Amino acid sequence: MSDVYAVDFALDLQASVPSSVLADLRWHLGFEAVGESGAEDPVGEVGDVVPLLAARGPAVRIGGVLVGEFARTAGGWSLTARQEVHAELLPELDLLAERLAWNSSTEGVIGQIRFYEEDVPDLLISRSGTLVKMSLAPSGTATA
Repeated sequence: MSDVYAVDFALDLQASVPSSVLADLRWHLGFEAVGESGAEDPVGEVGDVVPLLAARGPAVRIGGVLVGEFARTAGGWSLTARQEVHAELLPELDLLAERLAWNSSTEGVIGQIRFYEEDVPDLLISRSGTLVKMSLAPSGTATA
């Protein structure tokens, strides 16, 4: 058994997103080193922190393909990512998700996270820049 989570993000970021947030996101996507700009080669760990959205290719546990795309749009930026994240990295993932929600121009669902052996994900929701996690229950399951 493994402690892997399937993580998906699909959101737009405001045009006014700070350059430090963009640089951090590019690093997490594996596009540049911390403090660097314009690097195209994936980079490795910085201290105990690893890029969370940099994996590409077939997923090992969750099926499908691991992706991370980031593009400039007329109104800001768009991010789409699908990754496998180990449980020990969830605190860093939470911090990244909070920064994304704070800078998001997308209201509502911006992503989801699911333990790879579970069927139903928890939703990641941006409500006026605040990250809200909503646990879903499978159909037919009693809730308290």
